[in-house]
Amino acid sequence: MNKWITFPHKEGITSKQAHADFPEQGIYEREAGRSGFFGPAAHFHHQHAPTGWQEWDGELKPRAFNLNDIDEAKQGSPWSVPAVLHNAQCKIRVWRLEHSMEDLVRNADGDELLFVHGGAGKLFCDYGHLDISEGDYVMIPRSTMWRIETSEPLFLLMIENSDGAYSLPEKGIVGNHALFDPAVLEVPSINDEFKAQYSEQATKVQVKRHDSLSVITYPFNPLDAIGWHGDLSVVKLNWRDIRPLMSHRYHLPPSAHTTFVGCGFVVCTFVPRPIESDPGALKVPFYHNNDDYDEVLFYHQGDFFSRDNIEAGMMTFHPAGFTHGPHPKAFKAGQENKKKFTDEVAVMIDTRHALHFTEQAQSVENKDYVYSWRAAPNKEEGQP
Repeated sequence: MNKWITFPHKEGITSKQAHADFPEQGIYEREAGRSGFFGPAAHFHHQHAPTGWQEWDGELKPRAFNLNDIDEAKQGSPWSVPAVLHNAQCKIRVWRLEHSMEDLVRNADGDELLFVHGGAGKLFCDYGHLDISEGDYVMIPRSTMWRIETSEPLFLLMIENSDGAYSLPEKGIVGNHALFDPAVLEVPSINDEFKAQYSEQATKVQVKRHDSLSVITYPFNPLDAIGWHGDLSVVKLNWRDIRPLMSHRYHLPPSAHTTFVGCGFVVCTFVPRPIESDPGALKVPFYHNNDDYDEVLFYHQGDFFSRDNIEAGMMTFHPAGFTHGPHPKAFKAGQENKKKFTDEVAVMIDTRHALHFTEQAQSVENKDYVYSWRAAPNKEEGQP
């Protein structure tokens, strides 16, 4: 743990508290913080939007990828799908599974978290059978054998916790049942559907370890358990069972929406919620320098209230090192306070160490995304 140098101080014209009641001369608040949203922070009040850049040169910049257009995502095995973003602790893929898997698979590198962006199917694994459909998170512990039979073609976001394990976030003073009650977590069942897939036919298992593949062939289907007991299992959570933390007077940071904690990163879920009603409270995400984390957002459905020109199935990437925040139209809409409810669903991955993007990501990148924060030209002032 760091022993931070802390000295709460005010200089010049400021608000009394963060994210509320901004001074008229500085309505653009910017948070510079450490350790995500848990360390010391300073809040600046600017006369211009911190994202109001005109030009941008260099590789460190915000990026947007349309993952709907990655052809390599259409594979029969998850281990044939290239990563989109990755570091030593986290690998992010998208997988388009159009037909049932032929082989079993096993990830010996780490836990796997699947988010079902679209479609439906049946997951068969060491622990039994589990129906999966749109909006489900499915956490698969390291070295679990599994396969999917499709009911409808599946579009899956895959988040590998390389050499690590997923856990639930600490909920502190709000209690263990906040965000979602652990009672809503579902586990697979050794039911009639699972028993129906017992087989004496030869079955292959594709095992991924150190990102290389080995294939084990059995003269039978090794998913042949008749029962199990313990406190380790595949678990399922649907975003509709998440009841977000809210404050009518304070815009909560993304960390308040943490769903799973990985080794070196967190997975958060943004779901529909009322917008802050206090007249002085910020209504959109605040401009911030999240200088210790890279931020990734996968857009699932709805109207993404802090973004322009973003559609479902796209992903944005905001690496540490610069200020980011709402687009100009979203910021203006927040000031006007006409909208009372968000209807977006999005998955956020914040990583402690820098992510690298692949050729597949670059092939579907919107190169103009960095300029999407430019304010619309003011015709009345004679601007071009």
